[in-house]
Amino acid sequence: MTELKKTGGTKRVKKLNKEAILEQVIVNQQISRAEIAKQTQLSRPCVSALVDEMIREGLLHEIGIGDSKGGRKPILLAYNYQAYAIAGAVFEGSYLQMAIANLKGEFIAESRTRLKQSTDGKALIADLDAALTDLLKECGLTRDRLLGMGVGLPGITQRGTGTVSYSLSTSWMGLSVQQEMEQQLRLPVIIDNDVNMMTMGEYAKGVGVDSSNLVYMYVGTGIGAGIILDGQFFRGSREAAGEIGYMMIGPVHNRHGEELGVFEHNYSVLGIKEKAKGILSGLEEGQSVIERLAWHAEQGNEEAEALLADIHRHWAFCMANIISVLNPELLILSGEMIHLDERGGERIRNWLGEWVPVVPRIEKARLGEKAGLVGAVHSVLEAFPSARLLDKV
Repeated sequence: MTELKKTGGTKRVKKLNKEAILEQVIVNQQISRAEIAKQTQLSRPCVSALVDEMIREGLLHEIGIGDSKGGRKPILLAYNYQAYAIAGAVFEGSYLQMAIANLKGEFIAESRTRLKQSTDGKALIADLDAALTDLLKECGLTRDRLLGMGVGLPGITQRGTGTVSYSLSTSWMGLSVQQEMEQQLRLPVIIDNDVNMMTMGEYAKGVGVDSSNLVYMYVGTGIGAGIILDGQFFRGSREAAGEIGYMMIGPVHNRHGEELGVFEHNYSVLGIKEKAKGILSGLEEGQSVIERLAWHAEQGNEEAEALLADIHRHWAFCMANIISVLNPELLILSGEMIHLDERGGERIRNWLGEWVPVVPRIEKARLGEKAGLVGAVHSVLEAFPSARLLDKV
């Protein structure tokens, strides 16, 4: 890059030169002023003046002395990943998970709040604002240090319009969710489906890091999937790809317009608990229904063993459908599926070996409950690249 003193306005030129410097510091992790000048082809006085300004703004800092290449030992510069922060949040049933992270995506603080009212859309936005205020206070940050917030929501989100087109559990539908959140929080907000956020988390920092074709399968109060093909998120024509809870798996009930899909009606956590009523008693909140069924089966309970085999088989039906259509290299199991024991996992793999020509690698999610928060933070990092920091200072 050449110094652009004679082209464009002074402010624009200055910003372009700062972007070039910032890019070199981030790519090299640590670098001297002289090396920046060499790589950007900017003059040394220009680099020195802009670097000093960026240090005052908090974007860069000096971290020590480098090795000499014949002259004076250079002072090394690094990107200040603490200069600003990012917030991530996921609405999950009656709970709100939230995290604040630095510009590397590393969590600074986390919270988990039980929601008093988990269906009223406007009330949930107020809860989001209150939780953010509390978490910022905990980590000693002011709101103006946040670049933005990523929010995972239940239902089918429309990112283009910032709305939710379908959600059984809340009154998000018909509400300009993203706009309302941005007005309340006074921050840029990115919304996405909660399972999509989980998928992004596992893809960015979890078990899916080295895979460009994967499906993330989640079983909770509902059932959903996130799909990444050739390194790109696949969302479908109306952003409803991955709504696998509507697969026709299990007994077909007389479904009305706003009820659970057939598969999730039968084999989500809620569906399984309904089937297990005569077998399990006193299942406490937070306990895994699959773990409890497996324990009863090990004690010789034939009903528990039969139900467990039925669940495994129908989960495997869904996996076979996904594999047949998408041919992923990796299938990530999450939610209640992480409680599959070795016997259950082997049983499913054997069935898939009989049913489909190519069985992908099947792994349990690595990030657990943090997957959605990691994805929410990562969505902001993607949307607000480092160069955008220059707009904040």
